[in-house]
Amino acid sequence: MIPFIRKYKPSSTDEIIGQDNAVSQLKDFVAKFRSQKKKAALIHGPSGVGKTITAYAIALDSELEILEINASDFRNKEKINAILGPALKQQSLFSKGKIILVDEIDGLSGMKDRGGLQAVIKLIKDANFPVILTANNAYNDKLRVLQSKTLMIGFDPLETGSVFKILENICKKENIKYEESALKQLSRMSAGDARGAINDLQALAGKNLELKKEMLGELSDRQKDEAMPSALMKIFKTTKADIARTAFDNVQEDFDKRFLWLDYNLPKEYDKPEDLARAYDALSKADVYRGRIRRWQHWRFLVYINDLLTAGIATAKDKKYKKAVKYRETSRLLKMFWANRKVMKKKAIAAKIAAKTHSSAKRVLQDTMPYVQQICQKNPEMAKSIEHEFELDPDESNWLRAQQSRAL
Repeated sequence: MIPFIRKYKPSSTDEIIGQDNAVSQLKDFVAKFRSQKKKAALIHGPSGVGKTITAYAIALDSELEILEINASDFRNKEKINAILGPALKQQSLFSKGKIILVDEIDGLSGMKDRGGLQAVIKLIKDANFPVILTANNAYNDKLRVLQSKTLMIGFDPLETGSVFKILENICKKENIKYEESALKQLSRMSAGDARGAINDLQALAGKNLELKKEMLGELSDRQKDEAMPSALMKIFKTTKADIARTAFDNVQEDFDKRFLWLDYNLPKEYDKPEDLARAYDALSKADVYRGRIRRWQHWRFLVYINDLLTAGIATAKDKKYKKAVKYRETSRLLKMFWANRKVMKKKAIAAKIAAKTHSSAKRVLQDTMPYVQQICQKNPEMAKSIEHEFELDPDESNWLRAQQSRAL
């Protein structure tokens, strides 16, 4: 059986659904290649959103040959020069022009590349033909050098409606009987990955040519985990609520860390004060619901938290920002870790003093600890007596000597 993804591969850019802006930019790059300063376009976005098929469709529309090379097949300078070098210089087989497609360039950024990425950059600088590079994450640190050398074109996760339209067309051509609710659910479960959705449709429909809602349970094992930066991209790089709402569906991070990721990266993405204000309003409302869950165990509020963190923040902006931002984990987590360590040490010392003075640890923290600290810092001899009397270990003794009493 021919795979649906190959059988229904678009033969023209007119058949590509949901990527109008990216398709237009890439067509323009190829058409005006001779006058372009940059000889390569770096198209990027999640898997299954149409990056590679767009390059092929443009080649067909423009009657150009296309030479595809997968970056993972040649990982060092020597192989790149031997394979990519001639392709960028030699005429096409029938002298009608060509496109060089280097797929999965982010697969070339590992430790074993031995100058591979630099070799690619050097070659494309003097390329005689348009070069199209694809990457899932173009903002990887190791690809930073490519960002200034190429035309960056972003492919967004596909909207649920776009995926549904693609699947519906295939069902009609294959005479697959389907429940509309099942096809819509399959579209949502794809999280914007049309290729994955098409493969799932073919696997589920099978020889019976039928799709029912109860069959979708078989896909649970196929769900993939996504990194937080990819999830944030779905939220920050769209204004569509249905796309953003699925951002955390396959992310194995608790809600507390999601809050921290969003809080840290929001001001890096949103430049306009009004956009930022609306986004933080959504984040703060989600935090209110989180507090109610902790206090009263009202777990039904989880759905509101997810909607506010995803769709609420995504729709807070008037339009998406085109700038490249690398989303990072906040250093606040590390600071919180060390702060908790200090608090735990302080409480441990207070408990030892409380046991000897027949008072509560709370009272020791409020009244006794500041004086003990001052003595330990100003009078080394008395400090030794205190440390001996309260049976403090060396680490606790050092903490008392180092901390400033006003910090308490």
